[in-house]
Amino acid sequence: MANNTISERGAPSKKNNNEGVFGVNEMRLSLRQWIVAGTIVLVTMWASPHVWKRCEQFTTGPEYRIPYALSADYWLYQRRADSLSANAIPVIGDSVVWGEYVLRDGTLSTYLSHETGRPGSFANCGVNGVFPLALEGLIGQYGQSFHDRKIVVQCNLLWMSSPKADLSIDSEETFNHTELVSQKPGAIPCYRADAATRMGAFMETHIGFYGLVNHINTVYYGQESLPKWTLNESDEEPLTRPNAWKNPLSVINFKTPTEPEHDPARGPASRRHKAWNAGGAAPSHFEWVDLNKSLQWGGFRRLVTMLKGRGNNVLVVLGPFNEHMVAQDQLPQYNIMKHAAVSWFQAQGVTCIVPNVLPTELYADASHPLTEGYALLAHEIYTDALFTSWINSKQ
Repeated sequence: MANNTISERGAPSKKNNNEGVFGVNEMRLSLRQWIVAGTIVLVTMWASPHVWKRCEQFTTGPEYRIPYALSADYWLYQRRADSLSANAIPVIGDSVVWGEYVLRDGTLSTYLSHETGRPGSFANCGVNGVFPLALEGLIGQYGQSFHDRKIVVQCNLLWMSSPKADLSIDSEETFNHTELVSQKPGAIPCYRADAATRMGAFMETHIGFYGLVNHINTVYYGQESLPKWTLNESDEEPLTRPNAWKNPLSVINFKTPTEPEHDPARGPASRRHKAWNAGGAAPSHFEWVDLNKSLQWGGFRRLVTMLKGRGNNVLVVLGPFNEHMVAQDQLPQYNIMKHAAVSWFQAQGVTCIVPNVLPTELYADASHPLTEGYALLAHEIYTDALFTSWINSKQ
Protein backbone atom coordinates (compact mmCIF):
# COMPACT_ATOMS: atom_id res chain seq x y z
CA MET A 1 0.00 0.00 0.00
CA ALA A 2 1.39 3.40 -0.96
CA ASN A 3 2.61 5.58 1.84
CA ASN A 4 0.42 8.60 1.10
CA THR A 5 -0.67 11.55 3.23
CA ILE A 6 -3.38 14.15 2.66
CA SER A 7 -2.11 17.62 1.82
CA GLU A 8 -3.76 20.81 3.08
CA ARG A 9 -5.71 21.03 -0.19
CA GLY A 10 -7.06 17.52 0.24
CA ALA A 11 -5.02 15.89 -2.56
CA PRO A 12 -2.78 12.93 -1.77
CA SER A 13 0.90 13.71 -1.60
CA LYS A 14 3.90 11.49 -1.57
CA LYS A 15 5.73 11.51 1.78
CA ASN A 16 9.46 11.95 1.39
CA ASN A 17 11.15 9.85 4.01
CA ASN A 18 14.48 11.43 3.12
CA GLU A 19 13.34 14.98 3.94
CA GLY A 20 15.81 16.69 6.32
CA VAL A 21 14.80 17.91 9.73
CA PHE A 22 15.17 21.53 8.57
CA GLY A 23 12.97 21.10 5.51
CA VAL A 24 13.64 22.39 2.02
CA ASN A 25 15.05 25.72 3.29
CA GLU A 26 17.84 24.14 5.26
CA MET A 27 21.11 26.09 5.22
CA ARG A 28 23.99 25.11 7.41
CA LEU A 29 27.13 27.20 7.82
CA SER A 30 30.51 25.67 7.84
CA LEU A 31 33.03 26.68 10.51
CA ARG A 32 34.66 29.03 8.03
CA GLN A 33 31.34 30.68 7.19
CA TRP A 34 30.53 31.10 10.91
CA ILE A 35 33.86 32.87 11.38
CA VAL A 36 33.13 35.18 8.44
CA ALA A 37 29.60 35.93 9.70
CA GLY A 38 30.85 36.58 13.23
CA THR A 39 33.58 38.86 11.93
CA ILE A 40 31.05 40.89 9.94
CA VAL A 41 28.83 41.28 13.02
CA LEU A 42 31.72 42.33 15.27
CA VAL A 43 33.09 44.82 12.73
CA THR A 44 29.61 46.30 12.27
CA MET A 45 29.14 46.66 16.02
CA TRP A 46 32.56 48.26 16.39
CA ALA A 47 32.22 50.62 13.43
CA SER A 48 28.62 51.77 13.95
CA PRO A 49 29.31 54.23 16.82
CA HIS A 50 32.21 55.80 14.91
CA VAL A 51 30.21 56.14 11.69
CA TRP A 52 27.20 57.52 13.57
CA LYS A 53 29.31 60.27 15.14
CA ARG A 54 30.37 61.39 11.67
CA CYS A 55 26.79 61.44 10.40
CA GLU A 56 24.93 62.96 13.37
CA GLN A 57 25.06 66.69 13.98
CA PHE A 58 26.01 67.54 17.57
CA THR A 59 26.05 71.24 18.35
CA THR A 60 27.38 72.58 21.64
CA GLY A 61 28.27 76.02 22.94
CA PRO A 62 29.87 77.66 25.97
CA GLU A 63 26.73 77.09 28.08
CA TYR A 64 25.77 73.67 26.76
CA ARG A 65 24.42 71.00 29.09
CA ILE A 66 22.86 67.62 28.36
CA PRO A 67 19.12 68.31 27.79
CA TYR A 68 16.87 67.17 30.61
CA ALA A 69 15.04 64.70 28.35
CA LEU A 70 18.35 63.07 27.43
CA SER A 71 19.63 62.64 30.99
CA ALA A 72 19.88 58.86 30.51
CA ASP A 73 21.69 59.15 27.16
CA TYR A 74 25.14 58.23 28.43
CA TRP A 75 26.51 57.72 24.93
CA LEU A 76 25.77 61.39 24.28
CA TYR A 77 27.49 62.31 27.55
CA GLN A 78 30.60 60.52 26.36
CA ARG A 79 30.47 62.43 23.11
CA ARG A 80 30.14 65.67 25.06
CA ALA A 81 33.12 64.76 27.22
CA ASP A 82 35.21 63.84 24.19
CA SER A 83 34.36 67.14 22.48
CA LEU A 84 35.81 69.36 25.21
CA SER A 85 38.92 71.32 24.40
CA ALA A 86 42.11 70.61 26.33
CA ASN A 87 41.78 73.96 28.15
CA ALA A 88 38.15 73.52 29.22
CA ILE A 89 37.60 72.60 32.87
CA PRO A 90 34.77 70.08 33.34
CA VAL A 91 32.45 70.61 36.29
CA ILE A 92 30.90 67.27 37.17
CA GLY A 93 28.18 66.49 39.67
CA ASP A 94 24.47 65.96 40.11
CA SER A 95 21.53 68.23 39.32
CA VAL A 96 23.10 71.00 41.42
CA VAL A 97 25.82 71.30 38.78
CA TRP A 98 23.34 70.71 35.98
CA GLY A 99 21.00 73.42 37.32
CA GLU A 100 17.59 72.00 38.18
CA TYR A 101 15.78 75.31 38.69
CA VAL A 102 17.75 77.58 36.35
CA LEU A 103 18.31 78.07 32.66
CA ARG A 104 21.53 76.90 31.05
CA ASP A 105 23.02 80.41 31.32
CA GLY A 106 22.40 80.47 35.09
CA THR A 107 24.46 77.49 36.23
CA LEU A 108 27.61 77.22 38.33
CA SER A 109 29.86 76.54 35.34
CA THR A 110 28.51 79.58 33.49
CA TYR A 111 29.15 81.93 36.41
CA LEU A 112 32.60 80.47 37.06
CA SER A 113 33.42 81.23 33.43
CA HIS A 114 32.13 84.77 33.91
CA GLU A 115 34.30 85.22 37.00
CA THR A 116 37.41 84.19 35.09
CA GLY A 117 36.45 86.36 32.12
CA ARG A 118 36.70 83.42 29.72
CA PRO A 119 33.30 82.24 28.40
CA GLY A 120 33.17 78.48 28.17
CA SER A 121 36.30 77.94 30.24
CA PHE A 122 34.21 75.84 32.66
CA ALA A 123 32.01 73.17 31.05
CA ASN A 124 28.75 71.94 32.55
CA CYS A 125 29.23 68.18 32.77
CA GLY A 126 26.53 67.58 35.36
CA VAL A 127 23.66 65.15 34.83
CA ASN A 128 20.18 65.59 36.22
CA GLY A 129 19.26 62.94 38.77
CA VAL A 130 22.71 61.39 39.05
CA PHE A 131 24.15 60.50 42.48
CA PRO A 132 27.66 59.51 43.65
CA LEU A 133 27.30 55.77 42.98
CA ALA A 134 25.94 56.48 39.50
CA LEU A 135 28.47 59.27 38.90
CA GLU A 136 31.22 56.78 39.64
CA GLY A 137 29.88 54.53 36.87
CA LEU A 138 29.25 57.43 34.48
CA ILE A 139 32.79 58.82 34.69
CA GLY A 140 34.29 55.34 34.83
CA GLN A 141 32.68 54.21 31.56
CA TYR A 142 31.80 57.39 29.68
CA GLY A 143 34.21 60.00 31.05
CA GLN A 144 37.46 58.33 30.09
CA SER A 145 38.55 61.45 28.21
CA PHE A 146 38.74 63.23 31.59
CA HIS A 147 42.45 62.75 32.20
CA ASP A 148 45.51 64.94 32.74
CA ARG A 149 43.49 68.12 33.21
CA LYS A 150 41.96 70.33 35.87
CA ILE A 151 38.51 69.19 36.90
CA VAL A 152 35.90 70.40 39.42
CA VAL A 153 33.78 67.84 41.28
CA GLN A 154 30.78 68.83 43.37
CA CYS A 155 30.16 66.84 46.56
CA ASN A 156 26.56 66.87 47.77
CA LEU A 157 26.07 65.53 51.30
CA LEU A 158 22.34 65.38 50.64
CA TRP A 159 22.91 61.84 49.37
CA MET A 160 23.90 60.83 52.90
CA SER A 161 20.87 62.48 54.54
CA SER A 162 18.96 59.19 54.97
CA PRO A 163 19.42 55.45 54.37
CA LYS A 164 16.98 55.75 51.45
CA ALA A 165 18.97 58.51 49.76
CA ASP A 166 22.15 56.56 50.51
CA LEU A 167 20.60 53.44 48.87
CA SER A 168 21.67 51.44 51.91
CA ILE A 169 18.09 50.72 52.96
CA ASP A 170 17.18 47.02 53.03
CA SER A 171 13.79 47.27 51.35
CA GLU A 172 13.56 47.41 47.55
CA GLU A 173 13.60 50.92 46.08
CA THR A 174 13.42 52.32 42.56
CA PHE A 175 15.86 55.03 41.54
CA ASN A 176 17.28 56.73 38.46
CA HIS A 177 20.34 55.70 36.47
CA THR A 178 20.31 52.04 37.56
CA GLU A 179 22.39 51.22 34.47
CA LEU A 180 25.34 53.10 35.96
CA VAL A 181 25.55 51.45 39.37
CA SER A 182 27.31 48.20 40.18
CA GLN A 183 25.37 45.25 38.77
CA LYS A 184 26.94 42.86 41.26
CA PRO A 185 24.14 41.25 43.30
CA GLY A 186 24.11 42.57 46.87
CA ALA A 187 26.33 45.58 46.16
CA ILE A 188 23.32 47.86 46.66
CA PRO A 189 20.79 46.29 49.07
CA CYS A 190 17.73 48.08 47.69
CA TYR A 191 18.54 47.25 44.05
CA ARG A 192 16.70 43.99 43.31
CA ALA A 193 16.93 43.72 39.53
CA ASP A 194 16.87 40.25 37.95
CA ALA A 195 19.81 38.72 36.12
CA ALA A 196 18.55 39.68 32.65
CA THR A 197 18.18 43.35 33.65
CA ARG A 198 21.64 43.42 35.20
CA MET A 199 23.18 41.79 32.13
CA GLY A 200 21.42 44.28 29.84
CA ALA A 201 22.69 47.20 31.92
CA PHE A 202 26.22 45.82 31.88
CA MET A 203 26.19 45.41 28.10
CA GLU A 204 24.82 48.91 27.56
CA THR A 205 27.54 50.54 29.65
CA HIS A 206 30.45 48.38 28.50
CA ILE A 207 29.75 47.77 24.80
CA GLY A 208 29.64 50.90 22.68
CA PHE A 209 27.17 49.49 20.16
CA TYR A 210 24.49 48.99 22.82
CA GLY A 211 25.14 52.50 24.12
CA LEU A 212 24.49 53.77 20.60
CA VAL A 213 21.25 51.78 20.42
CA ASN A 214 20.12 53.44 23.67
CA HIS A 215 21.10 56.84 22.21
CA ILE A 216 19.02 56.23 19.07
CA ASN A 217 16.03 55.05 21.12
CA THR A 218 16.31 58.04 23.46
CA VAL A 219 16.72 60.73 20.81
CA TYR A 220 14.50 59.49 18.00
CA TYR A 221 12.01 57.04 19.48
CA GLY A 222 10.84 58.80 22.61
CA GLN A 223 13.13 56.86 24.98
CA GLU A 224 11.56 53.57 23.90
CA SER A 225 12.70 50.57 21.93
CA LEU A 226 11.66 50.39 18.28
CA PRO A 227 9.00 47.69 18.84
CA LYS A 228 7.39 49.69 21.67
CA TRP A 229 7.54 52.89 19.62
CA THR A 230 5.81 51.12 16.75
CA LEU A 231 2.97 49.96 19.01
CA ASN A 232 2.45 53.27 20.85
CA GLU A 233 -1.21 54.22 21.14
CA SER A 234 -2.58 57.70 20.63
CA ASP A 235 -4.15 59.69 23.45
CA GLU A 236 -7.29 60.35 21.45
CA GLU A 237 -10.42 58.25 20.99
CA PRO A 238 -10.70 55.95 19.16
CA LEU A 239 -7.28 54.59 20.05
CA THR A 240 -4.92 54.26 17.14
CA ARG A 241 -1.28 53.34 16.63
CA PRO A 242 0.07 56.26 14.58
CA ASN A 243 3.53 54.73 14.29
CA ALA A 244 2.40 51.30 13.14
CA TRP A 245 2.64 52.13 9.45
CA LYS A 246 5.28 54.83 9.70
CA ASN A 247 8.71 54.25 8.27
CA PRO A 248 10.92 54.11 11.42
CA LEU A 249 13.86 55.54 9.49
CA SER A 250 11.88 58.67 8.60
CA VAL A 251 12.24 60.06 12.16
CA ILE A 252 16.03 59.87 12.11
CA ASN A 253 17.29 63.28 10.99
CA PHE A 254 20.81 62.97 12.45
CA LYS A 255 20.34 66.09 14.59
CA THR A 256 20.78 65.81 18.34
CA PRO A 257 18.16 68.02 20.04
CA THR A 258 19.23 70.85 22.31
CA GLU A 259 17.44 72.58 25.16
CA PRO A 260 14.57 74.92 24.30
CA GLU A 261 15.43 78.61 24.35
CA HIS A 262 12.65 79.25 26.86
CA ASP A 263 12.07 76.46 29.36
CA PRO A 264 8.83 77.06 31.30
CA ALA A 265 10.02 74.74 34.09
CA ARG A 266 13.25 76.66 34.79
CA GLY A 267 14.66 80.15 35.14
CA PRO A 268 13.50 83.32 36.89
CA ALA A 269 10.23 83.35 34.94
CA SER A 270 9.34 79.84 36.12
CA ARG A 271 6.85 79.24 38.94
CA ARG A 272 9.37 76.78 40.41
CA HIS A 273 12.05 79.45 40.69
CA LYS A 274 11.31 80.51 44.25
CA ALA A 275 12.79 80.22 47.73
CA TRP A 276 12.41 76.89 49.50
CA ASN A 277 10.40 78.46 52.34
CA ALA A 278 8.19 80.68 50.18
CA GLY A 279 5.25 78.39 50.95
CA GLY A 280 5.92 78.32 54.68
CA ALA A 281 8.25 75.28 54.82
CA ALA A 282 10.19 74.84 58.06
CA PRO A 283 13.56 73.24 58.89
CA SER A 284 13.58 69.44 58.79
CA HIS A 285 15.17 66.52 60.60
CA PHE A 286 17.42 64.25 58.58
CA GLU A 287 18.49 60.66 59.19
CA TRP A 288 22.19 61.22 58.54
CA VAL A 289 24.15 58.13 57.56
CA ASP A 290 27.54 57.48 59.13
CA LEU A 291 30.17 58.26 56.47
CA ASN A 292 32.05 55.10 57.39
CA LYS A 293 28.97 53.06 56.44
CA SER A 294 27.62 55.21 53.60
CA LEU A 295 27.43 53.64 50.13
CA GLN A 296 27.20 57.03 48.43
CA TRP A 297 30.23 58.40 50.27
CA GLY A 298 32.16 55.28 49.32
CA GLY A 299 31.21 55.84 45.68
CA PHE A 300 32.29 59.46 45.82
CA ARG A 301 35.66 58.57 47.33
CA ARG A 302 36.24 56.01 44.59
CA LEU A 303 35.29 58.63 42.00
CA VAL A 304 37.85 61.12 43.32
CA THR A 305 40.50 58.40 43.54
CA MET A 306 39.74 57.37 39.96
CA LEU A 307 40.06 60.92 38.65
CA LYS A 308 43.32 61.42 40.50
CA GLY A 309 44.60 58.13 39.13
CA ARG A 310 44.04 59.48 35.62
CA GLY A 311 46.38 62.36 36.31
CA ASN A 312 43.69 65.00 36.93
CA ASN A 313 44.15 67.98 39.23
CA VAL A 314 40.90 67.69 41.18
CA LEU A 315 39.09 70.49 43.01
CA VAL A 316 36.14 69.45 45.18
CA VAL A 317 33.38 71.91 46.02
CA LEU A 318 31.60 70.69 49.15
CA GLY A 319 28.06 71.96 48.98
CA PRO A 320 26.14 74.16 48.55
CA PHE A 321 23.91 72.46 51.10
CA ASN A 322 21.00 74.47 52.48
CA GLU A 323 21.82 74.48 56.19
CA HIS A 324 18.83 76.76 56.80
CA MET A 325 16.71 73.68 56.15
CA VAL A 326 18.38 71.62 58.89
CA ALA A 327 16.82 71.62 62.35
CA GLN A 328 19.04 73.38 64.89
CA ASP A 329 19.56 70.29 67.01
CA GLN A 330 20.93 68.43 63.98
CA LEU A 331 23.42 71.03 62.78
CA PRO A 332 26.23 69.72 65.05
CA GLN A 333 25.87 66.24 63.55
CA TYR A 334 25.92 67.69 60.04
CA ASN A 335 29.01 69.76 60.82
CA ILE A 336 30.83 66.68 62.12
CA MET A 337 30.07 64.92 58.84
CA LYS A 338 31.20 67.92 56.83
CA HIS A 339 34.50 68.22 58.70
CA ALA A 340 35.12 64.47 58.31
CA ALA A 341 34.65 64.79 54.54
CA VAL A 342 37.04 67.75 54.35
CA SER A 343 39.62 65.83 56.39
CA TRP A 344 39.50 62.93 53.94
CA PHE A 345 40.06 65.24 50.96
CA GLN A 346 42.98 66.90 52.68
CA ALA A 347 44.50 63.52 53.50
CA GLN A 348 44.30 62.61 49.83
CA GLY A 349 45.94 65.85 48.75
CA VAL A 350 42.76 67.05 47.06
CA THR A 351 41.91 70.76 47.09
CA CYS A 352 38.54 71.19 48.78
CA ILE A 353 36.54 74.41 49.01
CA VAL A 354 33.63 74.78 51.42
CA PRO A 355 31.74 77.93 50.40
CA ASN A 356 29.77 79.91 52.95
CA VAL A 357 26.11 79.03 53.24
CA LEU A 358 24.02 81.12 50.85
CA PRO A 359 21.23 83.40 52.12
CA THR A 360 18.13 81.34 52.73
CA GLU A 361 16.15 83.08 49.98
CA LEU A 362 18.66 81.90 47.35
CA TYR A 363 17.91 78.19 47.85
CA ALA A 364 15.10 76.42 46.01
CA ASP A 365 15.33 73.31 48.19
CA ALA A 366 17.85 71.39 50.30
CA SER A 367 20.74 71.81 47.88
CA HIS A 368 19.76 73.64 44.67
CA PRO A 369 20.45 77.39 44.47
CA LEU A 370 18.38 79.80 42.45
CA THR A 371 19.99 81.86 39.67
CA GLU A 372 21.33 84.58 41.98
CA GLY A 373 22.54 81.86 44.31
CA TYR A 374 24.72 80.35 41.59
CA ALA A 375 26.19 83.76 40.82
CA LEU A 376 27.08 84.31 44.48
CA LEU A 377 28.38 80.75 44.85
CA ALA A 378 30.69 81.15 41.85
CA HIS A 379 32.01 84.43 43.24
CA GLU A 380 32.73 82.82 46.63
CA ILE A 381 34.61 80.00 44.95
CA TYR A 382 36.54 82.30 42.64
CA THR A 383 37.68 84.61 45.45
CA ASP A 384 38.76 81.73 47.70
CA ALA A 385 42.55 81.58 48.12
CA LEU A 386 42.47 77.83 47.58
CA PHE A 387 40.83 78.33 44.19
CA THR A 388 43.41 80.94 43.19
CA SER A 389 46.22 78.56 44.09
CA TRP A 390 44.53 75.67 42.27
CA ILE A 391 43.67 77.53 39.07
CA ASN A 392 47.17 78.95 38.79
CA SER A 393 48.91 75.64 39.48
CA LYS A 394 50.38 73.44 36.79
CA GLN A 395 48.32 70.54 35.56
